[in-house]
Amino acid sequence: MGVTVVNDRSVSLLDKYDIEVLRTWKGRGAVLCEAKQGIFVLKEYAGHMEKAAFQDALLHMIQEKGFDQAESILRNKEQELLTQDQDGTNYILKTYKEGRECNIRDMEECMQAVRVLAAFHKVSRPEETFPGILIPHCACQEFEKHNRELRRVKKYLKERGQKTDFEICLMHCYDYFFHLALQVTEELKASQDGQKNNLICHGDYQYHNLMVADGQMYIINFEKCVYDSPVRDLYLFMRKLLEKSGWAENVGFELMKAYEKVSALEKEEYLQLYYRLAYPEKFWKIVNFYYNSGKAWIPGKNLEKLNKVIDQERDKLKFLDKLKSRYGLP
Repeated sequence: MGVTVVNDRSVSLLDKYDIEVLRTWKGRGAVLCEAKQGIFVLKEYAGHMEKAAFQDALLHMIQEKGFDQAESILRNKEQELLTQDQDGTNYILKTYKEGRECNIRDMEECMQAVRVLAAFHKVSRPEETFPGILIPHCACQEFEKHNRELRRVKKYLKERGQKTDFEICLMHCYDYFFHLALQVTEELKASQDGQKNNLICHGDYQYHNLMVADGQMYIINFEKCVYDSPVRDLYLFMRKLLEKSGWAENVGFELMKAYEKVSALEKEEYLQLYYRLAYPEKFWKIVNFYYNSGKAWIPGKNLEKLNKVIDQERDKLKFLDKLKSRYGLP
């Protein structure tokens, strides 16, 4: 799974915090700790100090605005957000809720997840005094980066000699998805991005970052929080479920309705959601994984995933057409 197991020496770092530790145990790539003050999780932190400060400021801001369904970062006795071990590795200590991940097979729970997201977005608009430089992210820039990668892999495939079944299948569908990627990018650009970077997004709003405990849903792992449109988070959560359901209309529109009941989206945000969903991101992910992995043996799962993307394309286009007409998009 590519999970780094935290070494036992990291447990001693808990002495650097004002908490009374009762017991510790290993979690997934982390140390969990029960203290008199509650349950905490100690994890390696690979990001920059500036990002940790940005994350902490966001978590404080939403808490001050009454949103209590998110983790908090604990400062150590020196009032620092990050604590280094003897090797110079940074660690972060956060509050933790014992529970389970959001069940993506339970539609009611998924709708709850989207309502929680909308409530988070309502309080994640930063004030002018918010610390740190807010660098807006742009869907167009992401798409253009993906397109450059797709162009590079296409050239590589053409020059490659004997091809596997996966590579033959990839060659057959490459032009369709590549041209679609270029077209969606150009249309999004022409719509002037249709994007308002007016709040801070979670950045990785997926079921494994949503914990259900005591009937409540909590958001964890804000390490990828970023200044962007609310559509970034909504799109990511929706796409996963739409792919799993074969782009079922009721799934997509029920999720959108649940979000809208808490926080309304503007016309240009619906347009951006349309373009984000229209972009062949799953195809890019498969291609990117293939290109950056060893070519001596290509897992059979790659071909399965590619065939699924091809098979679902007609249903995806149907869903996008309904989305366009439902919200009167150009």
